[in-house]
This record gives sequence, C-alpha cells and structure tokens, in this order.
Amino acid sequence: MISLLSSRQRRAIRLAWRFMRPYRWQAAGALVALIVTAGITLSMGQGVRMLVDQGFMTRSPELLRRSIEVFLLLVMALAAGTFTRFYLVSWIGERCVADIRQIVFNHLLELHPGFYEDNRSSEIQSRLTTDTTLLQSVMGSSLSLFLRNALMVLGGVVLLFITNPKLTSIVVVALPLILAPILLFGRRVRGLSRQSQDRVAEVGSYVAEALGQIKTVQAYNHQAEDRRRFSLTVEQAFDTARQRILQRAWLITLVIVLVLGAVGVMLWVGGMDVIAGKISNGDLAAFVFYSLIVGSAFGTLSEVIGELQRAAGAAERIGELLQARSEIQAPVTGVLRLPERVSGRLDLQDVQFAYPSRPDVPAIRGLNLSVKPGETLALVGPSGAGKSTLFDLLLRFYDPQHGRILIDGHALVDLDPSDLRRHFALVAQTPALFYGTVEDNLRYGRASATHEQLREAARIAHADEFIMALPNGYQTHLGEAGLGLSGGQRQRMAIARALLVDAPILLLDEATSALDAMSEHLIQQALPTLMQGRTTLVIAHRLATVQNADRIAVIEQGRVAAIGTHQELIAGNELYARLAALQFPA
Repeated sequence: MISLLSSRQRRAIRLAWRFMRPYRWQAAGALVALIVTAGITLSMGQGVRMLVDQGFMTRSPELLRRSIEVFLLLVMALAAGTFTRFYLVSWIGERCVADIRQIVFNHLLELHPGFYEDNRSSEIQSRLTTDTTLLQSVMGSSLSLFLRNALMVLGGVVLLFITNPKLTSIVVVALPLILAPILLFGRRVRGLSRQSQDRVAEVGSYVAEALGQIKTVQAYNHQAEDRRRFSLTVEQAFDTARQRILQRAWLITLVIVLVLGAVGVMLWVGGMDVIAGKISNGDLAAFVFYSLIVGSAFGTLSEVIGELQRAAGAAERIGELLQARSEIQAPVTGVLRLPERVSGRLDLQDVQFAYPSRPDVPAIRGLNLSVKPGETLALVGPSGAGKSTLFDLLLRFYDPQHGRILIDGHALVDLDPSDLRRHFALVAQTPALFYGTVEDNLRYGRASATHEQLREAARIAHADEFIMALPNGYQTHLGEAGLGLSGGQRQRMAIARALLVDAPILLLDEATSALDAMSEHLIQQALPTLMQGRTTLVIAHRLATVQNADRIAVIEQGRVAAIGTHQELIAGNELYARLAALQFPA
C-alpha cells in the first residue's frame, strides 16, 4: 500500500508519525476504539437480518424483543466506542499540532538572517498557522475517518461475500470503475491543493505587509491601489480553490453514481432471488445494509482523500521549513568557549563579504581593522559603504566569504553564535520593540534584572521620566513595534535595554538619529558613563556625535579609507574633510 503512495505523501506520513510517535499509546487506544466501533457497525447487519427473519417474519413478540435488545446493546457499545475514539483522536490532533508549531517556531528562531532574505516572513507565518490548522483537522478527524471507512469497506466486502457471493460479484465488478476516478482526480486535487495553499499564503502575506505599514499606506493615499492588488490576489486564490473544489465535486459525484448504481443493480438481482425463494428477506436486508455501508464508506473516502491530499501539501511545506538549515552554526567539533567577560579586542583581517541575495555586489572588500579593548571607535562614511554590514558580521549573522574576524584572538567561526552574542549589546538605527509592557521590552536581553537595575538603566538613557508619565508606568502595554511612542522615546528605550545587558562590547548604529536636540544632548552627556569600560563601535552620519571618539574610521566602498582622530582626518582625508565642512560650516 505504501509503495502506491507518492514520495510527497510518504514524507507527509513520516512527518505525521514523527509527531504522533510520543503519543503512540493514545493512538493505540484510538485505533482499538476505531476497530471496535467499525466491528459493531458491521455486526449491525446481522442484527438487521435477525430482526427481519426472527422478529418481523415469525411475528413472535419474544423474538422481536430479543432482537431489539441486542440491537440496543450494540448501539450503546457503539456510542461508548465512538466517544473514546473521538476524544482520543481529537486530543492527538490538537497535541501534535501544538508540538509542530512549537518545534517549527523554535527552529525558525535559530535560522540565520540570510534565510529571511529569500523567504517572506509573512508567508512563513501563514505556514505556521494555516498549514498547521489544516494538519490539525486531518490528524484530529480526517485520518480517523479514513481509517474507519477503509475498515468498513474491507469488512463490508468480506461480509458481503459471506452473506451472498453472487450479489457481491456485482459490487466487485464495480470496484475498478470506482477506484479509477479516485486515482485520476486525486492526482489533480493534489497539485491544486498545493497551489491553493500557496495562494492563501500570498493573501496572508499581503495583509500583513499592508496593515504593518498602514501609516505609509494612508499617507500616500495608496488604499485604492492596495484594494486593487489585494482583490487580484484574493481572486487568484479563489480561482485556484474553485478548480480544486470542482475536481473534488466530480470525484464525489462519480463515486456516488457508480456505487449506488451498483447497489441498484444488486437490489434488482437480489429481489428476483427473494421472489424465487433462493434467499430470505433477512439475507437481502443484511446484504442491502452492508452494500449501503460499503457505498457510503467509499463516498466518505473519496472526500477524505481530498483532505489528505491537502494535508500532504501542508505537511510538505512544514517539512520544508524544518529541513531548512542555518548557515551560521557552532563548529561540529572543537567549539571554543569564551570567558565570562571578554576584554573586547576585535580584529578584522582581509574581510570580504557579499550578501547571499546579491552575491556579485561585495559589501565589504578586503577590510582590515583592529579595535583595542575599551576603545571607542566611530565608523563614518556615505550610505551603503558597509558600516552596518560590519555589525552584521561582528554579531555573526553572516560569515565572511574570505578573511577572518577575531574577538580576543578567537576566530568567530570557531565559536557558538549564542556564546559570542552574549558579549554584545546592540542599539539599532530603527529600534525593535515588541508587543508587551515597557518592562518586558527593557528586560528583553536580561530577564533576571531587578526593577532597581531596570530603572537605573532607564535613568541613564533619560527614559525613566517619560516612562513614569505613561498611564501605568513600566507596566504600560505598548502596541506592536512600540506603536504609541515617538521615535526618540523608542530609541531611548533601546539604549536602556542595551545598558541593562551590561555587555563588554557596545554597538551603536545611529543610536541618536531619532532624538530631538534636547534628548540628543542628554544622551551625549550619558555616553561617557555608558561607554566606560566597554569597547564601543559607533556608526554615525552626524560628526558632532563622534568627534570625541578615540579614533574614527572612514569607511568607503567596503574598505577602511582612513583612520585617526577628528583633527587628523580633517587634515588628511578628503572625504572626511568634505563631510566636516558640510556639517561644521565656518
């Protein structure tokens, strides 16, 4: 049977079993309940035969009572078995999908940022929600229905042969005619199911992007164009779904016509045998009962197979996520462990790097740079020169294609990324805040910090005053991405968060760019305390914020064009002198 399945279906089954295996005892209980209920349902055919031959035909009240008692006993057993099967199967479906979501999410958190350059995060979100919901439906009900009706078909055909081989031959002849459309249309449904899921993911992605940038959408009066584009996306999803539904509808229709047509022919032949006295009324009634059981089971199978095809597509998409491997990993052997706190020495030796999405456009070209422990080094230069890329490489979001980066003399590629990153604190140009309270956001890098430590970091970053002015102070809930705070407030919270981490190396990427003049002045006053005892790299376009740095490196076209103090660079570097002339007019 397994050999008849496609490789994709086999992978889907293996994925389902991988997550069901820890709950094999619950699955075994559900399977036993399923077999029992199927057996009881099939045994009712014999009850029907007894009811007709020993109850109705004999006109005996006693035999009729006994037949009814047996029938009611079977009904009670069927109800108990169905309850057990439904509860266990539904529990397994919900439990397995919860596990799938947890494992996939945990896996996604470890993938390198380059993975998200080639894959839309909103589409991945759709896979994690829509596809897993579909899997839950299948594992929690459809798979049970498939197994139950498969048993009903097999058991029903066996009992049909036992009851009347002659009439059964009519059903057997019809089987190939029924199986052919199932296989034919099933293949088409499989392909359309994958397309339909892709279209649904596109719809979800468009919604996430549009609503996530709703201010930009409305500021540019782009609503009409977004409505048009979204309508096009929705219609494409509908058209694909319509084709899939059409194929499934044809499949179900053909199965019903063929199965019930075979039953009609069988009834005519059986009725002629009853008239001729060759079989009893009870035998014919039992045979009709089993025929209807087999026919309805086949009809249900044809519907469930469509759901299983969709599940195969969903499982494949989930499997693709789980198979994705991070290119940034700890070495398999010889992993170095950094001390509790590094001195902060950084060395970049002939580093060359191009982003995976733009392999032919080097972002860093043979760059050499050394940073002393506790030194404040500013990085200046035009946009696109490679300054922020250096931060990506230092945090090992990417590895250079050539050259080496060392921290305290240890090559980054020999370190566990999580061990490396605990020595850095980052304040990005666009601060990342998350849905939750102010306190949750400040504790993001150090969950164990006390409330006093939290407030002290906020005071140094000049964030405590505006935080306490919020409705619930540090317990105030922020909107998504810090919605409701000004750019300067978000930046000061990001600086406070970095302070709380207390890492030996501080990375400031235009950390004061979003601040007003007063806030920037306050931050500039706090920077000496912030940087004391730490190796600090500062990216800045405004030279006023970095002119007192220990050294300033001018980055141009991915290289260090010059390095020195503010005064040395004004005298010795044309690019820096030009930038200084623009920002410090005589």
